[in-house]
Amino acid sequence: MDNSDIKTPNVFDLAHELVSIPSESFQEQEIVAYLENRLSAVPWLETTRIGDNLIAQSHGAKDLRVLLGGHTDTVPPQGNAQAKVVDDVLWGVGSADMKGGVAVMLSLAETLSETAVDVSYVFYAREEVAHENNGLLEIDSQRPELLNADLAILGEPTSGNIEAGCQGTMRFVLELTGERAHTARPWMGRNAIHRLHGVLRAIDEYEPRKPMLEGCEYCEAIQVVKVNGGVAGNVIPDLSTLTINHRVAPDRDLLRAETEIRSFLEPYMEEGDQLTLVDAAPPAKPGLSNPMLASMIRNHDLEVKAKLGWTDVAFFDQRNIPAVNFGPGDASLAHTKNERVERTSIEGCFEALKQMITLGV
Repeated sequence: MDNSDIKTPNVFDLAHELVSIPSESFQEQEIVAYLENRLSAVPWLETTRIGDNLIAQSHGAKDLRVLLGGHTDTVPPQGNAQAKVVDDVLWGVGSADMKGGVAVMLSLAETLSETAVDVSYVFYAREEVAHENNGLLEIDSQRPELLNADLAILGEPTSGNIEAGCQGTMRFVLELTGERAHTARPWMGRNAIHRLHGVLRAIDEYEPRKPMLEGCEYCEAIQVVKVNGGVAGNVIPDLSTLTINHRVAPDRDLLRAETEIRSFLEPYMEEGDQLTLVDAAPPAKPGLSNPMLASMIRNHDLEVKAKLGWTDVAFFDQRNIPAVNFGPGDASLAHTKNERVERTSIEGCFEALKQMITLGV
């Protein structure tokens, strides 16, 4: 199948247009209306709207289906609400995370009428806020069949390379108890804040696991992200709490990870202390054995590395769909006032995905 004669759309200008549409989380209505208007005019796609989520699908009775996914929301702007272009670099909130990727998806949807695989283009809302609000969950609750695929690629910013799978994330609250007393007579009580020194030292000296999976090195981590304690300026505190974040490599599940964290912290706990798991999101396997993905990596000489953060590839991995992150823009610039994406990154991602979809390799 040859699509070489298809005129390449100006994906960069489209990304500029998308960044110019404000779409902070829970305020995606304008950008969704814009996307729906364009996608509903594409004759080879069937477009479905569920809340502020759009799913556009081809139905060519192909043997395989690829899902391209991207979230339409952004974090609040930091003086960068106005999109601007300087020397083929697009600046503005959401430019890298991930309207560059959304522009690639929309351009492919509008351009590729003949494909070697069927394609589902999933534009979903509220990725940048609590997971319970994620638009993928809304789609899954109403029309789960719209998310079926043989391979899922999310357009998260990866600088145009493959970031495979993702690490899971867990958040614990550790409560250490003491006994109140007057600070003038501290020997009559027990300082719960002072009890933190042992566990803080242990966490600081934690040696991370670095498992290799499908050629990708993951790196687990445990970090204290919040400390609470204290009653008054002249009172020995009887309670201190640590909020602890743990990143979990995809070679183990959350239950095993929780067991190991509890074992790690147990030596610093006594009767009356408490360790509570307050939230968790599972990791995702790399998924690099998928033939279409392997061909795209080889044909475009893409760098492959582990995704150390958490993304929605875990949503698809939990449904036994191989999934990776692949999109324009530098992830380290996401959520910063200097967020930006280069023309070459957007166009490179477009060409790589175009070839895979049209040739099946």
